[in-house]
Amino acid sequence: FYLTGKELWEGILGMLCGHLGLVVLVSALWKLAGVYSLIQQIDRYEMISFKNVSYCYDKVKTKYSRDVLKGISFRIREGEKIGLAGANGVGKSTLLKLIVGLLDHYEGRITVDGILVEHRNYPQVREKAAYVFQDSDSQLFMNTVYEDVAFAPRNYGRSPEEVEKRTMDALRAVHMEEKKECRIYRLSGGEKKLAAIATVLSMEPEVLLMDEPSVALDPQNRRNLIHILKELPVAQVIASHDLDFLYDTCDRILVLSDGKLVADSTPDQVLLDEERMQAYGLELPLSFSRRDTSCII
Repeated sequence: FYLTGKELWEGILGMLCGHLGLVVLVSALWKLAGVYSLIQQIDRYEMISFKNVSYCYDKVKTKYSRDVLKGISFRIREGEKIGLAGANGVGKSTLLKLIVGLLDHYEGRITVDGILVEHRNYPQVREKAAYVFQDSDSQLFMNTVYEDVAFAPRNYGRSPEEVEKRTMDALRAVHMEEKKECRIYRLSGGEKKLAAIATVLSMEPEVLLMDEPSVALDPQNRRNLIHILKELPVAQVIASHDLDFLYDTCDRILVLSDGKLVADSTPDQVLLDEERMQAYGLELPLSFSRRDTSCII
């Protein structure tokens, strides 16, 4: 003989109150609590949400104004690796900057881990989502790698012990712990990119936003970066023209065209569909451009 928690509570309340209506009410509340718990669980795993988001660089629109983004809607779950593709000027960098509040006055609704992206919430949002600039030199301004990576947690008032732990954890995540005392100007382009990523990982973000991370990297550093990004457990949004990089790194591809979200699916379904790619002003990834992809689609 076995009673579930629900049955036990219903039995006790039934004996104490002797009123069927109260038992039914408790049963209904129990079910509602289960539904609410499920909703909370779903929301917890939704890291980024765009709902009908539009953006124009002109704060005051005129007849010559043009929306860079037009009615964009999508969701990104915890740990997802998202590739953001599209021709020049379609709004990829704009979208990334909106997530962390580097641009404002957008229309629609953007949330990061349930936090509405608006001016008063920027500090909270930027603890959740971290932006890695295309030019690593824009992100590195201290003398050594360690000092650069430690700067953010120190600036946020973390204890010396926590600063040390976060800094070393971030350096280990990008395999740069042996370079911690190196001067920034002595690093290669690939090492600077990894150091820039470590500077934001030291704040333990839940979303990593990257704008053209493979630009100017030689093949070896590019492969190393792909390997490291695939190891990182945090959600990632990577904007890039390097479609091979996106194919090798990401498990989902979003394509922007004329400011609109025109594709949202797996790398195989998007990047290897030649007809669709040409319609968006793109080409197949170089590694697939000379292959017959009919067996893959």
